[in-house]
Formats: sequence, structure tokens, C-alpha cells
Amino acid sequence: MLRGNTKKQLTYSPQSQLAYFHRKKLSYYPDKQYTYYPQKKVSYYPDKKYTYYHLIAVFITGLIGGLTINNLYHNYHYQSVLDSPSLESAKAKKPAVVKVTAHIITIDKQTAFNSVWNLPQVQRKAKEIESLSQGSIRLSALVESSPTTDRPFYIVRVFENHPDKTTSPVYWFKVSSSTGVIQPLDLVQNEYIALEKWNPDGR
Repeated sequence: MLRGNTKKQLTYSPQSQLAYFHRKKLSYYPDKQYTYYPQKKVSYYPDKKYTYYHLIAVFITGLIGGLTINNLYHNYHYQSVLDSPSLESAKAKKPAVVKVTAHIITIDKQTAFNSVWNLPQVQRKAKEIESLSQGSIRLSALVESSPTTDRPFYIVRVFENHPDKTTSPVYWFKVSSSTGVIQPLDLVQNEYIALEKWNPDGR
């Protein structure tokens, strides 16, 4: 009996006790290293990288808006100037175009001189002065001016030519450069009159 119990005790080994311990401590693993995971903060706004695309878009939009406003202002200012009363009055006061007809000269200078010098009244006066002065004073004539656009005639002056080289005017004539019509100057009325009405001698 004793011998049988001793045999039973001899069959009990520490390994069986270790196996029993392992069965009780199934989750114990002394060689395993535990990893620590720190608690993360939950955020409803995930982090995003900042970009400048929105700033560029805002700048371009503002630039286009500024140019548009500037163009609208200039168009309004230009239209206001066009519609201003001063501009309308300036348009109304536009100078009229004056058409000037070219003057045709058909009578030359020598012809104008001869037509005056050969007048009977002038020849009579020349003989009278020469006779009274015993030949010391002579009558002469000179074309004073030629025709222009505003003055289409010759001016012929008849004068006394003295020995001391002084002159004294006697008659003035206006000769048309296109028709050759002669108009003497009336010294009393101080205007040119028709040749038919001219009577310098009073007889």
C-alpha cells in the first residue's frame, strides 16, 4: 500500500505543475512586447494644404471688374461730351465754305494804260498844261496797281510832271481787267463813276 502511494508520488513532476500553470494562465506570454498606441484626437475638419489658387482667382476677378468699370466711365464721359450743349453750338457755328470764283484777266497792263492815256479828256488836259507852262510842265500817266482777286482792276494815275521832278495828281482811273471798262474818280464825291457821267472841264 505504501509502496503503491510512493510510486504515484514519483510520477508527479514539476513539468506537470508548469503545464497546469499554463492552463490557468492562458493569456500570459512573458516574451511578447506590447505596442502603445496613443489616443488620437478626433477632428471633423481634416487638415488641408494651403494653396494660392483662390487668391489668384480673386485678383483676376477684381482686375477684370476694375477694367470694366473704367471703360464704362470713359464711355459715359465721352457720350456726355458729345451730348453737351457747347458741342452742339460749336457744330451749329461751323464756318460756311466760301466759293471764290477765279478772276479771268483779259486786259493787260499796257492796254489799260493806253486806254486811259488816249481818252479825249486826258489828251485835252495834257495840251492845256503844256501850253500854259510853256512846255516846262508835262502830263504823264502811270499804272499804280495790278488786279487781284479782291480788286479785279487796274488803277491808273494821271499827274503833272514838274521840272524839279515833283508831281501833282490830276486824274485817277479804274480799269476793269476783264472787260476794260474805265471808271474815273469823281474828286468831289470821292468815288468812281461811269465814264459817260464824267465831265472834268465842266463844259
